[in-house]
This record gives sequence, structure tokens and C-alpha cells, in this order.
Amino acid sequence: MTDKSDTVSEDELHAYVDGHLSEPERGRIEAWLESHPARAEEVRQWQAQAAALRQHFAPYARSEAGDRALIAPHRQAAGRMVSASLFRRAAAGLLIFAAGALAGNYVPRLAGPQSPVAIAADTLPSQAQSAFLIYASEVRHPVEVGADQQAHLATWLGKRLDYPLTIPDLSPLGFSLVGGRLVPVNGKAGAMLMYEDGTGQRLTVLLGRNKDNRETSFRIAAEGGIETFYWIDGEMGYAITGEVPRELLHKVARECHRQFEGSES
Repeated sequence: MTDKSDTVSEDELHAYVDGHLSEPERGRIEAWLESHPARAEEVRQWQAQAAALRQHFAPYARSEAGDRALIAPHRQAAGRMVSASLFRRAAAGLLIFAAGALAGNYVPRLAGPQSPVAIAADTLPSQAQSAFLIYASEVRHPVEVGADQQAHLATWLGKRLDYPLTIPDLSPLGFSLVGGRLVPVNGKAGAMLMYEDGTGQRLTVLLGRNKDNRETSFRIAAEGGIETFYWIDGEMGYAITGEVPRELLHKVARECHRQFEGSES
């Protein structure tokens, strides 16, 4: 007979990700995941996706007094009938929705008028994390222009941002350029550069421009194991994102800041 502690269902894994388990149950699931690294990696990816979605839509979240009453009659009937496949399809749909929101397709309808300054400061890390989640795991087409066309990449992205873009050299920190692509940042043209180390570990550098930006010092945002160092300098916003040790990511951010600052002088 199989011991219950040796078996974890798909529903239990989703309940673990959603934070719906008691402490003893969480401990049992975590112990099981330690001995099942493939499932642990899958759970980590679910957590990263959920965290990115929560952070991206946090500025638009609101609740009304009658909301709970609207769903109460249906909660018991629904029970635990939602399957894992439906969950994954819903998560994928939300990720697509988030990508559309980055381009400005849905934000006006969801949020109404909002200060450009608030958008730039509050959503930069979540947009950087969303871009990282979408592109860093891409195998065949992570970038539009590869490192072998670095001069063209800098000219193209710099022209779209109206910014004299210098692509940072991160080789002293163990990262080489993969390439870059044009991405939407707050509904305008933005740039994403991608780097990877000798083990294939990747990080991204996101740049976006907003004339209403207010300058900030280095800040950090962390969700689901993904960390972002970001800052705003003049009209430009910068965000460095990766799943690497915080100390290393901070060094990368400092080096990018130094090189970007030097390119403007």
C-alpha cells in the first residue's frame, strides 16, 4: 500500500501554489517536492507566472462590498471540479492578456485615467518580469536581432527610443549578449536586451522612455524567485531582471547603470 506522504495529486500542487494549504500540508508537499525535482521545477514556474500576474494587475485590483455575495452561491457547487488542464489554459490566457495590457490594449478599460508618472514608476518592474517570463525561456527565438549584429541592434533600438543606446558589456560579470528585441513599455516603444552565462542562465535588461518620469534610486522588486533591480534616470527607466543571486544581479545593475550613464555624457 502506498503511503499518503509518497503521493501528491495535481490538485494538491495547485492548492500549494495558491496558498490554500495548512502548514502541515505545506510541509508535506515541500518534502515531496524535494525528492521530485522535475515537479518542483514545474511548481516553481507556476509560482513565477502567478506572481508576475498578481504584480502586473495589482494597480487595477479593487473590490466592492457585494462581491462576495455574488460568488457565494456557486462556491460549493464548483468545489474542486476545475481540472489542472483548465488551470493551465486560464494561466496561459492571463499571460496573453498581460502581454496585451503591456501594449496598452486593455489598461484604459480596466483602470481608467491614470498618471503617466504612476504608470512608469509602479509598473516598470512588473513589465520587466513579464518580459523575462515570456522571452528568457524561449529556445529558438528569444530575440529579434542577435549578438552578431550588435551595432545594428544598438542603432535600431536607439532610434525607436530616441536614445543613444550603448549595449552594456557584461562579460566581466560572466554574461554574454544574446541579442535584443523591441517590446512595448507602457504602450510605447521599449527595448529588451538579453544576456546569458556559461550555464545558460539568462537575464534581461529592459529600457522604456516616458517624459513624465521622476528619477529614483536603485529599487528592487521580487516575485516568485524572479528579482528586478530598477531605476529611473531622467526620461529613461531601466530594469534588470533574472533568477540569479541578488548580489550578482545588483552588480549587473550597477554595471549597466555605469555604462548607460557614460553613454549619455
